Amino acid sequence: MSRHRIALFGGTLAFYLAIVIAVLVSSSLVTLDWKVMLFRPYQQWPEIHAFLDYYIVLGQRGPTATMVACWLGWRSWRQHTLRPLLTLGAALLLLNVTVGAVKIGLGRLGPHYATQIGSAELFAGGDIFPSGHTANAVVTWGILAYLATTPRARRYLSAMSAIVSLGVGLTTVYLGTHWLSDVLLGWAAGLLIMLGLPWVEPLITRAEAWIFAQRDNLRGFGRPVPSMPVAAGGPRAALRPRPDGGDTPALEPAVAAAAGGTATRSRAHASHPAHVVRSERTPVTPAGSRRPPHADRTPRGGTSPARPVAGG
Repeated sequence: MSRHRIALFGGTLAFYLAIVIAVLVSSSLVTLDWKVMLFRPYQQWPEIHAFLDYYIVLGQRGPTATMVACWLGWRSWRQHTLRPLLTLGAALLLLNVTVGAVKIGLGRLGPHYATQIGSAELFAGGDIFPSGHTANAVVTWGILAYLATTPRARRYLSAMSAIVSLGVGLTTVYLGTHWLSDVLLGWAAGLLIMLGLPWVEPLITRAEAWIFAQRDNLRGFGRPVPSMPVAAGGPRAALRPRPDGGDTPALEPAVAAAAGGTATRSRAHASHPAHVVRSERTPVTPAGSRRPPHADRTPRGGTSPARPVAGG
């Protein structure tokens, strides 16, 4: 919240309280309400009545919230964020709570149900003060300017929302459904919601993070959890918490026994002397000759018989 916004919020809040007090004490503002009502604008300019019957829809909560929610939903899908929709939801929630509480608490009757000329018609079971159409027009169309991404778009959308909300408020006075003070308080109520939205931004951020976390949990629900094998071809490790609270997960008893047997065989194998490479072995020369024995052949190393002398 900048200082400029805080100053605007404080000034709007003071204006809001001044309107409420002026109606409570039946000041000259209530007298002006009666003068405008008795003037009956809808009878003075009947040619625009049909157009304004349709124009007033721009202040009704259902149609306007649906249109704006569709646009912000498309933006949320394109930008992969829920902030536009959550901001709209937070603004409408604050609007319903604050405006609805004042409506029910003051219970003012509308011009068509007034009972005494000059009276403020308070605490009579009505729900007309402040104007819900006017406050809803300020908030619903003002959200578009609040969420604009460029300064130029923000200026244009701010001007558009101001014109629409001004026209909706004056239309309710023309049709005789609201007092002029109802419209003034509706403008102030809607502007207070828009000026106070930055205070709600941290809550919107946390809500968006929580929703995304739940979405990720649902996407991962039901997927098999991969387990690490103890040995090649052996059973897979079934991990369970250690009784002593250690960081390393313990194995199931059957798997632990298999792992222990493997470790014992490894230690026994390590106790034998290391194998000698064939190239490092000492060559052994076999005794005697490798030639097969032959009847006419004298063994090597033996005494050969005397050869006969030729010629006798």
